[in-house]
Amino acid sequence: MKGTLADAALVVRSKNAGPFELTLDVIFKERRAFERARDTQLINKGLISRLYGVPEEDVLDIVAFEPANAIKATIKRRLPSAAVGETDVYGAQQHAPLLGVPFDPEA
Repeated sequence: MKGTLADAALVVRSKNAGPFELTLDVIFKERRAFERARDTQLINKGLISRLYGVPEEDVLDIVAFEPANAIKATIKRRLPSAAVGETDVYGAQQHAPLLGVPFDPEA
C-alpha cells in the first residue's frame, strides 16, 4: 500500500513546547507502520529541516515513543510564541508539511 504519512497516521499535529520550541507529533494507526517509520528513520533531522526550512541544528530532537506508536520531533521556532509578526501563537497549524511525506508501511 503506497501512500503518505497522513494515510498511515491516526494523528499528525503540532503544538508549542514552550514559547521558543515547536513539537510535531505523528501517532500511527498500526504498530507495523510505526515500527517501519521508526526503523527506517523516516522522520529525521534532514526531512524536518527541508520541510520546515530550518537548519538541521534547529531540529532539537526526534523521539520514538513506543507505548503510543508515536514519533515526536522538536524544532526551534523562528519567532517566539506571541512575538510581533508570529502568526500561530499556539503552534497548532504547523503540522501540514508532514502530511504529504511519501510513506509505504509495507515496503
